[in-house]
Amino acid sequence: MTRNGGQLLVESLIALGATKSFGVPGESYLAVLDALHDTNGRLDYVLCRNEGGASFMAAAYGKLTGSPGICMVTRGPGATNASIGVHTAMQDSVPMILLVGQVGTDMKGREAFQEVDYKAVFGTMAKWAVEIDQVDRIPEIVSRAWTLAVSGRPGPVVLALPEDMLTSRTDVPPLSGPVEIGEPAPSAAAMAKLRDLLAGAKRPLVFYGGCNWRGEGTAPIRRFAEGSDIPVVSVFRYQDQFDNHSPVFCGEAGVGMAASVKKLIGEADVILAINCRFGENSTDGYTLLDVPDPKQTLIHVHGSDLEIGKVYRPTLGIHAGPNAFAEALGDLEPVKGDWARWRAQGRASYEAAFDLPDLDSPVDMGKVTAHLRERLPEDMILTNGAGNFTVWSGRFFKFGTKARLLAPQSGAMGYGVPAAIAAKVAQPEKTVVCFAGDGDFQMNCTELATAAQAGAQPIILILNNGIYGTIRAHQERNYPGRVSCTTMVNPDFVALSKAYGFHAERVETTGDFEAAFERAMASSTGAVLDLAISPEAITPRQTLSQMRDAALAARGRA
Repeated sequence: MTRNGGQLLVESLIALGATKSFGVPGESYLAVLDALHDTNGRLDYVLCRNEGGASFMAAAYGKLTGSPGICMVTRGPGATNASIGVHTAMQDSVPMILLVGQVGTDMKGREAFQEVDYKAVFGTMAKWAVEIDQVDRIPEIVSRAWTLAVSGRPGPVVLALPEDMLTSRTDVPPLSGPVEIGEPAPSAAAMAKLRDLLAGAKRPLVFYGGCNWRGEGTAPIRRFAEGSDIPVVSVFRYQDQFDNHSPVFCGEAGVGMAASVKKLIGEADVILAINCRFGENSTDGYTLLDVPDPKQTLIHVHGSDLEIGKVYRPTLGIHAGPNAFAEALGDLEPVKGDWARWRAQGRASYEAAFDLPDLDSPVDMGKVTAHLRERLPEDMILTNGAGNFTVWSGRFFKFGTKARLLAPQSGAMGYGVPAAIAAKVAQPEKTVVCFAGDGDFQMNCTELATAAQAGAQPIILILNNGIYGTIRAHQERNYPGRVSCTTMVNPDFVALSKAYGFHAERVETTGDFEAAFERAMASSTGAVLDLAISPEAITPRQTLSQMRDAALAARGRA
């Protein structure tokens, strides 16, 4: 039996375990689209409205499921539009495969119509970028791409598909099934040394991150930390991977890091870092630990040996996958020391952060999130893009063992809406709520049409304050009173959302929110609630005017 390259590619993806894909069609990969004609229910194609939205969906799908999010786009403009999802997947360390059409092999190197050198463009943005020039090698390269995407430090892989290669025929069979990849496990000697280092500490700290947890995930880490009374801190936007209700959980190390979290990291003498890549946001600009030799005794555990010692030289590096390591840690006897009060102070500060003053805003987000903490089910999925508004979804919810947060470590605006759609595609039975700023929402609001067509309609809360809030805050801090280019004229979000078939309401006051949210939950079409937020309520505890006054006062003193 012979088949063309498009059929061979699709059948190989199905054999590996792919069931969903996200994309925008293009003539450069018509053979793949034709092969998808016969895969309904096995490998479904979610038709998106922009390649950026499609790639965000694939990245979010990979983060939520642990299986590579598949994105299909056309050559040139399609690929460059999709690059934002590749960058996001890389910074999030999530598995993703971007399939890109390419000019025919007989035209390469001539700057043919929409020709791009994908290995050059994506070479530093993805784990691997490669072009499949021979149809017979499709199964080999697709299998390698899948394996590379999910193993070590997970991440995106880009496969370029020349048009003539996809239409060529071959008798090479597709892949016969998935590949099971075992994680590297820690040695007994490494675990014994780790326990000795923790037992000898005066203030030990557990620091964790990453998305590729399976099954019980961090539960064994929680049991060891609770048994040892060691405080636990998450890296930026991965607080959902540990039970926030645990008495040892003390918060997230991320943008706008709480002073109590900085204090824990700064005062710790032994840090057990699990599955962390030590990004800028989780280290407060690489200031909380000295580069390259931190004052703290560092134990760095990671599934990729390339991450160990990349920024900080550890006292003990352990090459182990997070799940294998967690299982080994759970088998250790807890350690004891005189740090209970220190841990309790960290937890008390985390709990105290939920107590907020009344906000001078038509809709008070402190009260909104307090209501949602009580109303949302324990298996909720929250999503957000980027902006000051993300403090509400990131800091004012306690994520239990079944809840998830899909939020980009890359700080990419426009991620929240596509991520929410991807979550409803992957797990349609879950309650999915997207937090979006008004600027953030408009970057991918056209994907509401994708949601309607796919029957994957989340609830979207637009925090509408009429400004690009994060940039306005930076302006007031650095150029007080000189506002430019950050005030927006917005459309009628209710009318826009209704045009896409969503239930939609404008919420003018805090008192109106509860009833509006119940109507949103009851809607079968998904819902958009446009919340009236004052520009002054830019953060939970400091207004824009206070930022401006503080900056002007500092200049006066200078």
